[in-house]
Amino acid sequence: MFEFDQYLGFLAFLTILTIGFWLMIFLITFVIPYWIGGSLIERMKEIKEEKKAKREAATH
Repeated sequence: MFEFDQYLGFLAFLTILTIGFWLMIFLITFVIPYWIGGSLIERMKEIKEEKKAKREAATH
């Protein structure tokens, strides 16, 4: 059915496919939400600082 080199190629293909699948699952479930959440928190801090600076400039 398969020769040995075909068998190794098939195993390499399955390995790469599996690694890609789990990498995609990891990115979708952890990395991307962490990235988006962190950027939202940083943006909220910037907005808060801008409002604080405007208030201080208005009082002085």
